[in-house]
This record gives sequence, structure tokens and C-alpha cells, in this order.
Amino acid sequence: MIDARPRGRRLVASAAGLAGFLLLWEGILRLGLLPNTLVPLPSAIPGVLAQEIRDGIWQTMVVSSLQHYGIGLLLGSSLGIAVGMSAAMFPAFDAVHAWLARLLRPIPPLAWIPFAIIWFGITPTAAAFIISIGVFWINYFASYSAVDAIDPGYQELAAAFGQNQPLVRLRKITLPAAAPGILGGLRAGLGQGWMTVVAAELFGITGIGQRMMEASSLLATDIVVVYMLTIAGLYALVDAVFVMLQRRILQWQY
Repeated sequence: MIDARPRGRRLVASAAGLAGFLLLWEGILRLGLLPNTLVPLPSAIPGVLAQEIRDGIWQTMVVSSLQHYGIGLLLGSSLGIAVGMSAAMFPAFDAVHAWLARLLRPIPPLAWIPFAIIWFGITPTAAAFIISIGVFWINYFASYSAVDAIDPGYQELAAAFGQNQPLVRLRKITLPAAAPGILGGLRAGLGQGWMTVVAAELFGITGIGQRMMEASSLLATDIVVVYMLTIAGLYALVDAVFVMLQRRILQWQY
């Protein structure tokens, strides 16, 4: 039986650390050590959030960003996993595109914004395109490494038992053996996707990024913090759901 006390103590310590940080933040502003025109009071954030919700702004921005995020995550993850696994499984394909991957990988997603605007205009499609690029490379390298690290002995064992069809090997050997690494890449992509959402919406596409840019231009730092915390909360929710699915898929590891 697993002792839950260490986990409980860690949870209490984490909560205490967060509370201490907020109290320190509040105290510094109350004492006038920092101007509250540049940094908002933590105690003022709930009221600002409530006002954004009453005005319907928060819901509109969150729903729009979730749409961009979901489409970009789906495209970037599926393509990244497919191309990464293919490169690891087929040496000829790996050799053909290796230099192209090294050329494109260092280019940040933000550098593609001009092309996104030219190709798609200032539309949600442009935002999803930029997000998918950021997610693609994480899943590509995670999937490539996971498949490449599979012990060749598994393939030899499958051949010994007459399992020579590629699809059968993929289903019974490659995917189960590489699943932990692939899922790890997917989880990393969840966070990368949210980091890219804000940048993808900064040039006028409705969403959290656009609202943060509008607020910052008016020095409304309290609104900026509201949406920063919104992103953190949405990521925490998505990550928690993914971890539950991951444990279910990899239940043989636990």
C-alpha cells in the first residue's frame, strides 16, 4: 500500500509556498515599494476576472483560443508523430529528409507569422498553422527517439514467430514499445501549444493573445494578469486530463 503522507505534505508545502508568494506580492505593493499602476494587486484580480466574465469578453476569448489550440495541437501532433515514426522506421526516408529537418527545426514558430498572414490572412487558420508548427517538432523528435530506441531484438523475436507484416509489427511491437516516449512528447506539446497561442493571436486574431495585447497597450496590467492566469489554469486542466489518459494507456507500467 502506497503511503499518501509524503504526497499530502508536498501538497501542503506547495500551497503554502504559493500563498506566501501572493502575500509577499500584495505586501510589496501595499507598502509602496512598487507602483500598483505597473503591477496589479493580487487581491484585485478576482474582481477583474468577474467583470470580464460579466461583459462576456472572457468567454469569447477563451473559446476562440481553445479552437485555435485544439486544431493546431491536432495537426502538429499527428503530423509530428507520423513523420517522426516514419523517419525512425525507414532509413531511406530518414536520409532523404534529414538535412531538411535540420534546416527547418531552428526556425521559431513566430518567424512563420508573415507567411501565415500572406497564405491564410488574419484568420483563425493562420493561428492554428503557427501553433501546429510549434507542436510538430516536439512530437517529431520525441516519436523519432522513442522508435529508434526500441531494442532490435523485439523485431527479431517477431520474425521468429512469423510476424513479418509491417502493420502487424507496428501494432504489436513498435507502438507499444514506443508509447511512453510518444506520450511524453504529446504532453510536452500541450504546454508548447499554449505558449504559442498567445504569439499566434498577437497580430489581430480574436483570442487570449489579442486581449492581452489590447490590455497592455492601455497599461491594464490587471487584465493581462487575468489572462496569464487563465492560460495557466487551462493548461493545468488539459495536462491533468492527459495524465489520467496516459496512465490508463500505460497502466502496465504502474
